[in-house]
Amino acid sequence: MKQIIQLVSAGLLCCIVLLTFGCKKAEPKVEEPEVVAVDPYAGTIPSVSYKAIMVKYTVASYPKWKEVYLSNAAVRESFGMSGTVIGRGTEDTSTAIVLNTIQEIQKAKDYGASPMVESVFKKAGITKPPVVAFLNVIRDDTSAIPQKDRLMVAVRVKDFDAWTKVYDGEGRAARAANGLLDRGLAREAEDPAMVYIIFAITDQQKARAYMQSEELKKLMADSGVEGPPAFYYFAWE
Repeated sequence: MKQIIQLVSAGLLCCIVLLTFGCKKAEPKVEEPEVVAVDPYAGTIPSVSYKAIMVKYTVASYPKWKEVYLSNAAVRESFGMSGTVIGRGTEDTSTAIVLNTIQEIQKAKDYGASPMVESVFKKAGITKPPVVAFLNVIRDDTSAIPQKDRLMVAVRVKDFDAWTKVYDGEGRAARAANGLLDRGLAREAEDPAMVYIIFAITDQQKARAYMQSEELKKLMADSGVEGPPAFYYFAWE
């Protein structure tokens, strides 16, 4: 009898414990997934495919030029030019750079050849013939970042695929460590051997030092760059 009472008492105690904690069985331990750090500069920036026109102006007064240029937006749009982005040279503040998305290269050329353009140039105070390039944009990072300073690098390459292999092999993270964030990549539509790269600058001192480094010179030689690169430092407005 004493043994039975002990068993019943033990059973009641078990029920009380089960009722107190919701009568739940202990669940098996679930392993937490491993948190893997993602490198924001891994891989390449987004691939795209669109045409653009890039124009570099030399002007007598940048504020005056900008005022006239923006006032002519409707005319440019009638020739299939949109998405205007404007930058001003940081080393030579009398220069301006403009990028427009275009529908057709010929329509953009028609705009440049139209009689009104000459009068607009004169009114805007353009002091030299503008430098024009029609581009096939193939990579473009449009994500918002606080940096406004930019560097455009123009190079002529022997073989674009061979150049790309070396460029991508260096990697975004390596360029970011040198104060440069990949933002855009394009080839000239009428001269595909000309390649244009746009970087955002996070550290001017590092970026300028890297542009003159032996490391970069070797990379350019290995990738088949012909002749010296052209650098243009500017800031988006």
